[in-house]
Amino acid sequence: MSEPAERYFGEGDPRLRYFEWGDPADPVILLLHATGFHARCWDKVVAALPAGYRVIAVDHLGHGRSAKPDTLADWTRTAEPLMALVEGLELRNVIGAGHSMGGHCLVQMAARMGDRFTRLVLIDPVIMEPALYKNAPKLEDVDPSANPVSRRRAVWDSPEQMFERLREHPSYAIWQPDVLMDYCRHGLLRRPDGDGFELACPPLLEASVYAGSLCIDPYPMVDKVAVPVTILRAPPGTRDGTLDFTRSPTWPGLVERFADACEVYLPELTHFMPMQDPVRIAYEIVNTSPIS
Repeated sequence: MSEPAERYFGEGDPRLRYFEWGDPADPVILLLHATGFHARCWDKVVAALPAGYRVIAVDHLGHGRSAKPDTLADWTRTAEPLMALVEGLELRNVIGAGHSMGGHCLVQMAARMGDRFTRLVLIDPVIMEPALYKNAPKLEDVDPSANPVSRRRAVWDSPEQMFERLREHPSYAIWQPDVLMDYCRHGLLRRPDGDGFELACPPLLEASVYAGSLCIDPYPMVDKVAVPVTILRAPPGTRDGTLDFTRSPTWPGLVERFADACEVYLPELTHFMPMQDPVRIAYEIVNTSPIS
């Protein structure tokens, strides 16, 4: 597909930036990214999709060029502006594809506005085993500053400098280089004083998402999802340090909790599967059965 159109939806705090490819008359694919990333991380997935779709990728609240609230510990706060966007753009018969926290948001959306969707593709969603949500902290007790992500490097001389540094990190070295460059190129904002760049998703705000990850129990919403669901799941396991996000947090039993779901287990990939194999992810978005 060609370069997307850049658009904005809403005003003030809920204001979202999104990108759109294709003909408005075509069936819609809605793409929701993971925590800390942005809409243009989907570029290589979009490029691998067949023609004939209207594709919309959104910068979540607090990410990219969308509005920046003080905290995003409450994951419903991320999902609600997305629901407003779907209603405001009058989107129907939507294939929703969400990676990590984006998949969690899709479950919230389909539970409340399922008539807007034809299918969900949950790309290693961060929906963990039910017991973990029973003793979760209250939102008012969440302290993002205690999360190591809050101390992530925020200021860079250039996107190229960020790329060269991250490509040496084990979590990012597994990405396709062009996807990593998209993340760096579109994930930085020019600093107000003009001296270098800073992360479009501020580290403390990103940390608030992780700190609040267990505060909203998704299972009452899972039980309300009636549309077909495809779950793409990477291998679980022990993470190599606090900033290793490669292992899957998705509960293997999740597929059994949906009314109509199938799972595609991808042992050769990690939690960053859209960044590793965008062609495979594009295939799964537009097909309901796994590659044999």
